[in-house]
Amino acid sequence: MVQHDERLKQRDYLLRISKSLSAQLDVEAVLAQVIEYAVEIVAGNYGLIALHEQESDQLVIVASYNLPQSSWPTFAPLLRAVLHQATPPALAQEARAAVEALSLPLRQTVALPLLLAHEVIGMIVVFRAAVNVAFTADDRALLQAFADQAAVAVQNARLYQRAVRESQQLQAIIENSADGVMILDNRWRITTFNRAMELLTGWTREEAVGRPCAEVIGLLTPQGENLCLVACPLQNQHGPAPVAQGWMHTRDGRKRYLQTRYSPTTTADGAFGGAIANVRDITAQKRETDQQLTFISVVSHELKTPVAIIKGYADLLRRPDASWNEATVRDGLQIIEEEADRLNALLTNLLDVSRIQAGTLPLVFAPFALPAMVERVLQGIAATAGDQYMLEMRFAPQYPLVYGDEERIRMVVTNLLTNAVKYSPHGGTIRVGGWLEDEHALVYVADQGSGIAPENQTRIFERFYRVDDSLRRTTPGAGLGLFLAQAIVQAHGSRITVESQLGRGARFVFRLPIEHRQLAEPPVLPEDEARV
Repeated sequence: MVQHDERLKQRDYLLRISKSLSAQLDVEAVLAQVIEYAVEIVAGNYGLIALHEQESDQLVIVASYNLPQSSWPTFAPLLRAVLHQATPPALAQEARAAVEALSLPLRQTVALPLLLAHEVIGMIVVFRAAVNVAFTADDRALLQAFADQAAVAVQNARLYQRAVRESQQLQAIIENSADGVMILDNRWRITTFNRAMELLTGWTREEAVGRPCAEVIGLLTPQGENLCLVACPLQNQHGPAPVAQGWMHTRDGRKRYLQTRYSPTTTADGAFGGAIANVRDITAQKRETDQQLTFISVVSHELKTPVAIIKGYADLLRRPDASWNEATVRDGLQIIEEEADRLNALLTNLLDVSRIQAGTLPLVFAPFALPAMVERVLQGIAATAGDQYMLEMRFAPQYPLVYGDEERIRMVVTNLLTNAVKYSPHGGTIRVGGWLEDEHALVYVADQGSGIAPENQTRIFERFYRVDDSLRRTTPGAGLGLFLAQAIVQAHGSRITVESQLGRGARFVFRLPIEHRQLAEPPVLPEDEARV
């Protein structure tokens, strides 16, 4: 009967420990329960459990029964002897030294390893005060059962800690990714939404999580439809990883071109199980591609026109069945020369663009008289501008010599003045001039033309960019002039800035260094020149 009760007690203890293992992951609490029941079940008095630390290669006590934590360092020599597989007499000597140091009435000791896949991960030790009853094989078997339970508790804790650590690492990678990352469940609802996605879309993660992907991303097809609704890339689970891209209107009013790469998962029966989406803002690449396509189209037209005119007049002048008078020949040759010059200017601009990109744009710096150079440019433009334009030049008195590449600055001024004429279709006054400020010579070109919208005032200096409005679409040009002008001025240590309002014209301003830093008082400009 007593033996039956003992077995029931043993099973009860093991059942309690099993429940603790499934109910909590606090390894120290579980091990404290394991050593308490182990000591009681074998009629011991004291006990401890030590685990092997890989970093320090030591057995370290993590739980004990009837032994205060302050006494744990006393057992360090014994644990070192166990770890280094000392002989039984040596172990017995270390055990006696420990109990004598603590004045404990201990007479018997049993120690068993905690094994995990044949690897020793720790040790369970039980002490008895009685001398008349020795540890039996059954006692050792019971202790081994408790040691196995302790090993399972350690394994569970390690697996949990590893899972937590890997989850934290994954969350950190997702959160700190430069690209947008979101995770979808099997119903296309967002479950994870990183910081980059917030910046890309204007949605906060609190608002986005739980919503359908199509509502938050909403990429548009060329026809303006929601891509996720009309042709969801995740509907096709075969072939390479699905990719979608299109324009998106963000929640904070921006327009971005996004590319989304999905990595879908499937369930055991092949059903859609969710997906990870990597979202990248490729607005700049899209605009660059569109600008290059536009550039190719515009340049093709710009090249084709003078070539067609040159060929037409050349064919006309060489006709064997016609006899042209001297005036007709001269006029025809003049047109051929003008179109050849136009063609050469375009090719020169293209060459300069390639030099700028390669960082080899040649510049020859020397002092020169800016007003005299501007006057020559104005004379050339006035000859072709038309009577509806009034061209004015206003430079401060005693304007000093400036230091720079005169030919390149002439190209800048010519471009600004030519644009002023182009984009002032109804005529008006076009002013060019300058004054001195902070030991620099300032140069401006102002017109009373169509003006530039605020959102385009920085982009007009981009390579190949042309504002998309009816006037620009009917105005010839390849979108290179302001890009080249800005690059030249930047090479002189400055930038071209623009002030403009739609319908009220524009004013472009840049500065140049003064030769020998000559100073003069800035002139008092008329009110209409101070600001457009």
